[in-house]
Amino acid sequence: MTQQPPPPPPPSGTPPAGFGPPPPSYGPPPPGQFPAPPPYGAGPPPPAYAPGPPQPAPQAPEFVAVDRNNAIVVDADGVTLDLNGVQADFPWPEIRSVHYKASPNGKALMLGVVHLDGHFYESVVEARPKGRLGQWFAQLGWVLSHYRPAG
Repeated sequence: MTQQPPPPPPPSGTPPAGFGPPPPSYGPPPPGQFPAPPPYGAGPPPPAYAPGPPQPAPQAPEFVAVDRNNAIVVDADGVTLDLNGVQADFPWPEIRSVHYKASPNGKALMLGVVHLDGHFYESVVEARPKGRLGQWFAQLGWVLSHYRPAG
């Protein structure tokens, strides 16, 4: 077997074989290759990425009528009748219709709920002072039309 002499050392400034070309210089790019950045403060401000202050969730309207024994609540969940401490909850999907009127003496609100199965449930809440009954009618009509626009 014959011995071969070792390869000559590479000339200085060139990388050893197999390592590829030298990396680009880290100086400024040659002119014309990249556009010059605009001066500081020129142009529109950057968009705000931080969220603004939290907005309160819109409140769903509700109606509440209460006397010393009974209560009526109409809200986003449905209608609740409280009769002497016994509560009956009627979610909107289970309600066929809601009816209301003044009592014969004009001193109370009478509200009735017709359930999908046809049963009728009623509550009577006294309006004191008597002028409150008119306020209840205005508010109740608006709240019911919000949740039951077709009736």
